[in-house]
Amino acid sequence: MAKQLLLVRHGKSDWGNLDLKDFDRPLNKRGKENAPEMAERLINRGFKFDLMVSSPAKRAKSTAKYFAEAYQVDQIQYEESIYEAGTRALLHVVNQLTDDADTVIMFGHNPGFTDFANELSGADIYNIPTAGMVLISFPFDSWQMVSKGTGQLVFFDYPKNSDEM
Repeated sequence: MAKQLLLVRHGKSDWGNLDLKDFDRPLNKRGKENAPEMAERLINRGFKFDLMVSSPAKRAKSTAKYFAEAYQVDQIQYEESIYEAGTRALLHVVNQLTDDADTVIMFGHNPGFTDFANELSGADIYNIPTAGMVLISFPFDSWQMVSKGTGQLVFFDYPKNSDEM
């Protein structure tokens, strides 16, 4: 069974309280609207997944929860190392994923996610906007085989994308 990885950048965050640590920054109003909207788009595409993995930072966690609600799933696995991760750390997380899960949604941050999507698939995405998502497929049965250039970009979608399917 081929593997599919959906990278979802967290929704727009709230900068209203500058005393908050970056890790604790919540979603703003638009972030709270975009996340469920993007989850809806996935459902409309007939997209199914086996596992959700998220950065534990508040804005990523909240985004993941909106997707979990839309799909009526309550299991989200939190992975410390996704927060502030570069491509090597993200690849490490992916290589450790359980092979029981063929399709995984991962919630995290830029610039790591944009770089990672491009590195895996050879795509040329300038920037994954907030609440944007990139689906990459791999011709492997095992996540351990995923490495640079082994993926294929299936779709790239984001809230302001008007030519959605």
